[in-house]
Amino acid sequence: QKNITLDHAIGIELSCRLDNKYSHLESLQVTWKRGNETIRHINKTENSWSIQLRITDESKMGSYSCTLKGEEEISAIFHLQVPKTEGKEKPIVGYEGDTAVMICNSFGYTPIAWTWYMTNGSERIAINDTLTDKYAINRISANATCMKILKLTKEDDGVYWCEAAFELGKSKGKLKLKVLSLMVPLKPFLAIVAEVVILVTIIFLYELYSTKKEKCAEAEKEFDQIKQL
Repeated sequence: QKNITLDHAIGIELSCRLDNKYSHLESLQVTWKRGNETIRHINKTENSWSIQLRITDESKMGSYSCTLKGEEEISAIFHLQVPKTEGKEKPIVGYEGDTAVMICNSFGYTPIAWTWYMTNGSERIAINDTLTDKYAINRISANATCMKILKLTKEDDGVYWCEAAFELGKSKGKLKLKVLSLMVPLKPFLAIVAEVVILVTIIFLYELYSTKKEKCAEAEKEFDQIKQL
């Protein structure tokens, strides 16, 4: 299998060449297909079969296969695809009130346009970049886009997609945003404070109990002395 990346209309040649170890095979039947559709215009040279294609739009993209049938069956598959768009594998973590920065790249290729959207379950929600007090979307280079989400809230938590449009189709990258409460980084500190408060309370109650016990002991002693008199 071979992946071939294309971002604009172009003429290409796909070729199947028989390896020397299969040179003993005779009476080969060669079939080229795109999906289930057979392609009949095949150019043949010695141990090689090729097709000429003019890729003009998205409908011409996809998988093309070459199958050689004889004593054995040999196949090769070519995948014509648009450039990949890369987001970020690890989640982006932000706190309420902060700004989250998301960047997508299409390395080595220049998209015609970029689109950002968020998914909520199966629902696709387009990012309205006219809300300048919430979103700031910029093209930071020929093949990269950046989106800033301002004044983060828990509602901003979720999965985001950046979609790159090319002449021959679209590809998208995935980013995940995790918005945390400001209380989260304080939890370890608050836990320590709580432990200290509990410890101080226990010590205070123990001291109070000890003091009362001593006073009771002194009162009983005085009572015994008076009784003896």
